[in-house]
Amino acid sequence: MTKGSGMSEFGKVAVLFGGKSAERAVSLKSGARVLDALQRQGVDAEAFDPAERRLDELAGFDRAFIMLHGRYGEDGTIQGALELMGIPYTGSGVMASAVGMDKWRTKLLWRSVGLPIPEFAMLTAASDFPAVEKELGLPLFVKPACEGSSIGVTKVSRPGELQPAYAEAAKHDALVLAEQGVFGGEYTVAILGDEALPIIRIEPATEFYDYEAKYLRDDTRYLCPCGLPEERERELRAQALEAFRVLGCRGWGRVDFLMDGEGNAYFLEVNTSPGMTDHSLVPMAARVAGLSYEQLVVRVLALAALG
Repeated sequence: MTKGSGMSEFGKVAVLFGGKSAERAVSLKSGARVLDALQRQGVDAEAFDPAERRLDELAGFDRAFIMLHGRYGEDGTIQGALELMGIPYTGSGVMASAVGMDKWRTKLLWRSVGLPIPEFAMLTAASDFPAVEKELGLPLFVKPACEGSSIGVTKVSRPGELQPAYAEAAKHDALVLAEQGVFGGEYTVAILGDEALPIIRIEPATEFYDYEAKYLRDDTRYLCPCGLPEERERELRAQALEAFRVLGCRGWGRVDFLMDGEGNAYFLEVNTSPGMTDHSLVPMAARVAGLSYEQLVVRVLALAALG
């Protein structure tokens, strides 16, 4: 497809980015890149920040490219508004977005269909923290259930550290979980339509793949090809696609998993509105699969839907 060819079929496109979640800064970077790529391809695309404009101003747009991360953009709320307005949008629908944002309910669904997940426990202020440390073993991770970009995540390495880690996570969400540590490697699988793209292995220079490693540092290593045997990678890509579909996800996204020292995989979470910055993982996988950044954003836009 030549530049501008066939792009009129998309009509007027709102690129939604910014928003008012804790991930606003990342969303601004993602959205600016997507907007530029679409415009350079001849798409009639316009920036739209829901934190600065009323949603009824979306009337007159034909499609929405959602580059909002976190609450109010990735949790089903903006998807519901677009459904009511009849504007097709990129990514998963209302239910899948809401479930995918919730790490606890995601785990419950995956476990119900036999997908492997790390052992975990839900925490409250009244939890027996020493007992949880003993049950899950150390190191473990504490996470807000409904935040992204590793916001509020703490690695607990020594006895007695779980309670303050819970208090930190509880600042971000009422639901907090403790998760068994799995330390044989971090991986991610980008999903585009019905295809799982090549797996990326992530090797952070920091203690784990935290916000700094994701967005601010240049010494995080990304390996694609990931180094797994070909047959094993095929199996894991198929499992990731199943994990994506079990939640009802569609369009595009990313599924993260961990491996232990014996090569067993444990699915971690799904991202239904992945980052598209210069540090982001979906564009890396797409590039290995033969898609440029510009081709990727057009493919994602073409998958916009309602329902």
